Order: sequence, then C-alpha cells, then structure tokens
Amino acid sequence: MKIEKELKFYCFNCKMEKTGIEEASGTPPLPPSPSIPPNVKPEQVGPPKRSVISRRGVGTAGRRISLLTNHFKVSMNISDAMFYQYSVSITSEDKRVVDGKGIGRKVIDRLYLTYSSELAGKKFAYDGEKSLYTVGPLPQNNFEFTVVVEELLARRHVLCPILTSHSPWCGSANGSPGANGSPSGNGKRPKCSFRSKTFKVAISYAAKIPLKSIVLALKGSEVDNNAQDALRVLDIILRQQAANRGCLLVRQSFFHDDSRHFTDVGGGVTGCRGFHSSFRTTQGGLSLNMDVSTTMILTPGPVIDFLLAKKMLKNMRIKTKHSNMEFKITGLSEKPCNLQHFPLKMRNSDDANDEDQTVEITVYEYFTKHRGIELSISAYMPCLNVGKPKRPNYLPLELCLLVSLQRYTKALSIMQRSTLVEKSRQKPQDRIRTVTDAVRNYQYDEDPVLSACGISIDRQLTQVDGRVLEAPKLKVGNSEDCIPRNGRWNFNHKKLLTPVRIERWAVVNFSARCDTSHLSRELINCGRNKGILIERPHTLIEEDPQSRRASPVARVEKMFEIVRAKLPGPPEFLLCVLPEKKNSEIYGPWKKRSLSDFGIVTQCISPTKINDQYLTNVLLKINTKLGGTNSLLAIEHTSRIPLIKDTPTMILGMDVSHGSPGQADVPSIAAVVGSRCWPLISRYRASVRTQSPKVEMIDALYKPLANGNDDGMIRELLVDFFQTSNGRKPAQIVIFRDGVSESQFNQVLNIELEQIMKAYQHLGEVDFPKFTVIVAQKNHHTKLFQAGAPENVPPGTVVDTKIVHPRNYDFYMCAHAGMIGTSRPAHYHVLLDEISFSPDDLQHLIHSLSYVYQRSTTAISIVAPVCYAHLAAQQMGQFIKFDDLSETSSAKRAITTEESVPVPELPRLHENVRGSMFFC
Repeated sequence: MKIEKELKFYCFNCKMEKTGIEEASGTPPLPPSPSIPPNVKPEQVGPPKRSVISRRGVGTAGRRISLLTNHFKVSMNISDAMFYQYSVSITSEDKRVVDGKGIGRKVIDRLYLTYSSELAGKKFAYDGEKSLYTVGPLPQNNFEFTVVVEELLARRHVLCPILTSHSPWCGSANGSPGANGSPSGNGKRPKCSFRSKTFKVAISYAAKIPLKSIVLALKGSEVDNNAQDALRVLDIILRQQAANRGCLLVRQSFFHDDSRHFTDVGGGVTGCRGFHSSFRTTQGGLSLNMDVSTTMILTPGPVIDFLLAKKMLKNMRIKTKHSNMEFKITGLSEKPCNLQHFPLKMRNSDDANDEDQTVEITVYEYFTKHRGIELSISAYMPCLNVGKPKRPNYLPLELCLLVSLQRYTKALSIMQRSTLVEKSRQKPQDRIRTVTDAVRNYQYDEDPVLSACGISIDRQLTQVDGRVLEAPKLKVGNSEDCIPRNGRWNFNHKKLLTPVRIERWAVVNFSARCDTSHLSRELINCGRNKGILIERPHTLIEEDPQSRRASPVARVEKMFEIVRAKLPGPPEFLLCVLPEKKNSEIYGPWKKRSLSDFGIVTQCISPTKINDQYLTNVLLKINTKLGGTNSLLAIEHTSRIPLIKDTPTMILGMDVSHGSPGQADVPSIAAVVGSRCWPLISRYRASVRTQSPKVEMIDALYKPLANGNDDGMIRELLVDFFQTSNGRKPAQIVIFRDGVSESQFNQVLNIELEQIMKAYQHLGEVDFPKFTVIVAQKNHHTKLFQAGAPENVPPGTVVDTKIVHPRNYDFYMCAHAGMIGTSRPAHYHVLLDEISFSPDDLQHLIHSLSYVYQRSTTAISIVAPVCYAHLAAQQMGQFIKFDDLSETSSAKRAITTEESVPVPELPRLHENVRGSMFFC
C-alpha cells in the first residue's frame, strides 16, 4: 500500500485511508515578527496558554563528584536599591536623530564631563543607544542639554582633503598640502584643524526597576519583567566598562585590541579571543558567568594584503600611515594610482592677492612630488576612495592600514574553521586560569554604579556537586554486550547488530586522485568483518576529465546518464567519491538527484587515507541508511525502557537551520525527526521544509490544505510511527527542541506545541497524548571543571543544583568525553512534563539518547534526535544551495517576508528513501 506516494494518511479512530493533494495553494501571509511563523496571527502569541513548569526535585543516581564552574558568586548588600531608567534622545545640528552607538557614547561622555553638577554628580550606565540608568533618581525628570564634541576635521568629512578641490583646506593661505596631510606649501607645519559639532540631548524619566526583584527571583518566585530588566541593567554596566576600555562589543562579549589574543585563520580573517560576562540568577544566588569567547575580525594591517586575500573593501575602516587619520572606504578608483587625476588648487606665490591656479594631477604624482612619499606597488593599482559619490577622495593602497577590531560576519570556510578550532582550544586548567585572572583584573565591583548597588563579586570559581551517570550497556551483533568505556566503544572483532546485504551497487568517482578499485576491495573486506555482505560493485565509473570544466549540476547529470546506461536497473546503493573533503559543489546536486529524483541511497566520501577505522565509520553510515542497525541500548533491545516500554512513545527532535549572518535572502530550513518502530528509540524518520529567512518558530508542523487535509511535518511522522509500530498510535510524545533562547520558551509551548496538537487532532483523535517538551541548548557559557584535575569532567556528568535556575526545571549534562579543549555541557530545560518522569528517569533517558547515534561509536554531546534534525536540515538545505532559482527551476516559490524574498520549496524525497535515515 503506497500511502506516502499519494500523501495519504490514516484516521487513527476509523483506520480508513483519506487521500490528500500534493501541493498547497495560496501564499502564506507576512510574518508578524522575525521569530513567529507566517501562519500564526499576532493575537495567538498574546498571553501564554501554557507556562514553563517549575522544578520537581533533583536526581540522586550516579557517582558523586566535586566540580568547579565558571560562575562567580555575587553578593548584594543593598537589596532595596532602585534603578531609574531614562530615555535618551540625541539630535544633531540639522535636527537629525543620532542613532550610531559610537557617536552616542562620545556625546554622553562629553555630557557628563560638561554637566556633572546638574546631574548631582550621579554616575550612570548608558546602553549606547536610547537608555541610561542610575541608582536612585536624577535631580529632575526631564533635561535638555547642548553638547559640543570636537573632532579632527578630516574625521568629520570622512575623506582626505588633500586630494579634492572641494576640501575646505584647498586654496588656503598656507598653499598646497604638505607631507603631513595639512596645507603647507611653504614647508611650515600648521596646527591640526578641529571642528566642533553640536548635539541636543534630551533625557526624560521612563521607569523604575527595583533591585529587590532579583532577590525575589532568587527565592524562586515567578520571574517577572522587573527581574529580567534589573539583570539587563547589570549587564549594561558590564558593557559600559568594556566600552570605556575601547573594546569591541558583541552582545555580552567584549574583545581587546591585543595581538596576543589574535589567531590568523587565513583569507584576511583573524580570530579575536575575548570574554563573555553576564549576571545570572541561580539556586545558589546571583552569579557572574565569565567565559572565554571568540569573534572574527578583519586581519589588521596593510590594506593590500587583505585585498589580495578577500577582494573586498567597501565600508571598512582604514587609517593612513602618513597622517594617522581614520577613514571609511566607499569604493575604488576607476584607474590606477598613476593614471587617476584630480583637480588641485595651488597658489602661484605667497601674495594673497594672486588668484589660485587649478591643475590636473595624478594621485601618484601628488604623493611622490608634493608629499615626498615614495610609492611602489600601489602606483599600478586602484586607489581607495574615502569620499562621497559626488566628491571622491583617493588614497594610495600602500599608505593604508585596516583598523583593528572590525568584525567579520560572513561564514568561515572549512579550512578557516578548523584552523580556528585548532589554535583557540584551551585545556580546562588553562581556561580556569584565564577567566579567574579576567575577573581579578577587571575589578567589576569597583564600578561606581555597581558599588551604589552594594554589589561585590567573589574572585574564585563556584564549587558545585555533580553526579556521574553509569554508561548504558549496548547490544551488538551475535547478541554480544558492548560496554562503553569513557564514553567510547568500537567494533574491533565485533559485528553490527543487524547488518544489511548489498548486492547491486556502483562506485562513481568525481576525484582524479582516488583509486576506486582499491577502495571497493577494502570496503568489501571491512564490511565482511563487520557482518555486512557486500558483493563486488556492478561497475566503477570514472568521470571524464573533460566534464570537470562543466557546472556541478551538469557534471552530476552526466554521471547519472552513465549510471543508467551501465546498470541493468536502479542500484540499491551508490558510493560517490567527491573531489573535495568538505563543501564540494558536487554534493548538493548529487544528493538532490539521487534522493529526490531517483530514490537511491548514496554515501559521499573523499578519503585522504583508507584504513580500517575510516572504512568502519563509512560502513556505519551505509548500514544505517540502508535500514540496518549498528547497535541498540541493551534496555531498548529487550524493551525495558522505563515509562516507554509499556506505553507507545514517540520521540521528536526539532531544529531550524539559518543562513550565515548577512545572508538575509537564504531561506531557513526546518527539520523534525520522529522515532519509529516503537519500542525502539534508535530509528528515526525526517521531515524537512523551507521557511522564511531567520524565522525560528517552525511554521509547517501543521499545514492545512485547501481541501481540508493536512500536509504538515507532524502528520507525516505520525503516520510513519503508526505504520512501523504495529498499528499503535503514540500515547506519549517527548519533544526535544534545539536552538531556542529562554525568551522563546513560551512560543515553543504555545505556537509549536499547539500546531503539533492540531496535527494530531486532524488525524481524527479526540484525546491528546501526554507531552514532555525539553529544550536542548549548546549555545551557552557555563563550563564544568574537575576540582584539582587536569582533564575534562567524565562523560555522564550531571549538575542539577546550585548553578541551575532558581525556579525552572533545568540541568546540565556532559554526556560525551571531551578529548580536546574544554567540554561544554548541554543545558536541558524541561518546559512541560505531562508524562511525569522522575528526575532520575528523565536524566537516564537523555543520557541514553546520547548513545544511540548510529554514525559514531562515541557518546555525543546532545541527544541524537536533535543531532539528526540538524543533519537532515543541513543535508536537504544543500538541495537548494546551488539552485539558480530561475523561472525554469524545479523549486516552487511563494513570496513571504516584507522584502518579498523568494522562498523555494524543497523537493520532496522519493518514496524509496523517504522512510530511511538518509541524513546519517
């Protein structure tokens, strides 16, 4: 019964087939906010129907262990202090609103120096934008100040006045410009020219934020906006301190201009190591979370070096060697330096009555003859334009240096990323020393605003008790037990639990450096040792060298033509050798063609060396994709998983993958994987959709069609569960959601869970299953360390006291063995638990789900369903990565988002692979 082919689904009550249509009609409305899906109305987001549950106790299982964490205890001696928030409005002389963070801080700094007495000498914290905060009130609720800021004239014009007839210096009494960048035709050096800018600053009272709201939150009372606002003010104080030290600010992280903390990763990009600092409410009280952080910056230094590496310069800031002035690049000159002319006004004599003479001169001639500056390579290269479109001003490349601490926000290449990871990793004891020294050196509690709150910060890491859970026993081939050691196991002298048999397959080779004959022989031998019977490949297909000049899509199409010609029928499996190890342009078109168009399971490789370990890892993926099982939990193998063995339970992993920063037109990819074959929890099926860029909430969980049917992701997974679980429908659903912040927890409960329930209801159900909803976070800054030990915490380490939330149900778990650098535990937040897991049962389930990842023989750092969802989104995202999105593209489009960015629909998977773990 080919239910999936016709998009049919079962009504769970009547068990009758209902047939839907394949395509949705119409276009969804515009999303009301960046994090809310288009099909959700704003009023639906309004007061939450469900709220995050509170903690229900702590776990007791496991071996006790003493730990340290990078939280520093914060004491508050004045709990009745009151923050006063004031709105700030800055306008320039032409009455334009000033919203630049840099100029805003300069204006407010000048305001305090000028009007300190009018403000009663009260210190304040300014967020760099539209708010400032004081402890206690200012003398009055409303102020209006006039602030004068002086700056170098060159900075005001953001251009080099020496190269334009529009410059206010041109034609001055001093004559033509001199070697120091100011007019000095007679050899004299004039004084620096300054310009005063006047700003109007209005300060008005906005709100009061009691510090005692933090005290109430620490006692575990319902967290209100006041507590969050008070914490935000404390974080703003930290940011202001960093800004005063001249740091680059990136949210709650700050970075110094110190070459000792720079890591060159190539391509004109440098990793800059800094620190994250934020205040957190925990069971143990208020704490300062301090951690090492890294951001990417443009490599400071000669502009020529960067241009050769990146071929991009617009909007970057530079400073000149000859005048040490700073400018912003607006473009490049049309001609090289020795051919680019500009009009220069010059005086014939020192007589003020003589008229100016305008001459056409090249940039090269000006600097070499009039400034006495020797130019070499840049004479034949374009100049930097640091002027405006109608008033260009040019600087030779070799006189310019890139200003330090300019963020680089584009995606890193595989090589850059690996270099960064290799050079920036820190051993646990090194990280302890780094963050401890930072807290001591920055002396945060000496800040006058924090002092006014009675805040003091300990200089030592917080001690916390943890527990180490026992690793679950695994079952492999021949009913053998496999007991992981330190979060690891292997298949040496062992066979896979349920190996597949591969009879009709082929090797296709896009790489000129791989011997496919040797590769296939070794793969067959390794497979035999692991229990996989692999026949000789039907054919080995080498790409014609002439085809390598064609586009990736054309190369893939040509290869499939050869496959169809050489094989008697569709192969069970294709092994594809790619020319590059990562980010090969062949990968996306190949996966799309094989999985969507032909329904053929495929494994892509790019081996640098072929050995048993490498081939075993490849075979783990192949066996899983073809329906085999590498290993199972022992309790899963015998159907003895607590709370799951007796009640049909489905496990969902949900994730949304977004484009790189700055790629506003790249659609987000939402993926949900659902467990199948209950009572197993190791087998999953994926459902993947595109959605509007940067939208975090998944909008296709429930997708009603015009004819009343549902084409959403959850329906697809519920039907699959029903079909693979002996006709049982899930009475319990455990949801693991990745990638959402604390501010989005209510949206997960009231938007996404609501869609899941509608999808379930649409299948004819009246009674809903019980839900447990858990958010899994890796993007946080809490680290765990063994007290007095140089290595990372052991795998299975759990912390659910002291540094956790004072009210909500959360805990940290480090399931994996951190072999390099410092381990980062996963942070799990239980938002809802209708199944009523005990703390120990839930932690054991989550720990066990870190051991069912079929791609590897190590425990992973976060539950497998979340990893599978991420892999599925990543792989199917490649389907559209190389699409030209032209009118002839097979991807259908619907206009969403305010910018009318086309969001292509993903091609649906072929029915032959739809239920497979193709993403492994």
